[in-house]
Amino acid sequence: MSIDRTRAMWPQIAAVIIERIRNGTYPPGSKIPSVVQIANEFGVVNSTAQRAMESVRAEGLTRSEAGMGTYVLRPEETATA
Repeated sequence: MSIDRTRAMWPQIAAVIIERIRNGTYPPGSKIPSVVQIANEFGVVNSTAQRAMESVRAEGLTRSEAGMGTYVLRPEETATA
C-alpha cells in the first residue's frame, strides 16, 4: 500500500498496520513497532503515529502494556476483548 501525502496520514498508517497484522507480518502475540518507530518509518510526527496506533487498538487487534509495548491480540484474546 502506498501512502498518499495529500490525505490524512494516520488512517493510511493504521490501514498498513492492520494489513500487516492480517497478513501475518505481525503475528498474534508479537510485539509491534513503537510509536517512535512507526513515526520514523512513515516520516510523520509521533502524535500522528500515536493516533494510527489508537485506531488499530480501537479495532480490537492490539493491546498495550504500560512500559512494555503494544502486542497483537491472539484469537482467544479477541473473543473477550
